[in-house]
Amino acid sequence: MMDISSNNWLAMSDSALVETIGTFVKHHRLLQNKTQQQLATEAGINRSTITQIEKGEKITLQSLLQVLRVLNLLYIMDIFKIQEQISPLHLAKLEQNKRKRARNNLSSSRREDPSDDNKSDW
Repeated sequence: MMDISSNNWLAMSDSALVETIGTFVKHHRLLQNKTQQQLATEAGINRSTITQIEKGEKITLQSLLQVLRVLNLLYIMDIFKIQEQISPLHLAKLEQNKRKRARNNLSSSRREDPSDDNKSDW
């Protein structure tokens, strides 16, 4: 199997990418000790589709997803999740605007109460 970590995905042709996916599927199928026919039956597709995947031939995305589901490999879909990220500059601005301490604001905290007029300052 190819060392995927050292691949330059942008430099690879579409055919090479599809072949890499096929090798990945075959590797995991064999790790789980499944025949092509077993995998095809569980995925609800033809055995010839499994052969096409493993040879790096064209298949539908739906077929690939069905195979990945049966092989418990749908975790690779995590890469497609969109996660909102805040830029470091925006985060720094938010941190700068955070309150650093409480204010002693007498005018808003002390309300004039008519009953206070009868009390002494002493």
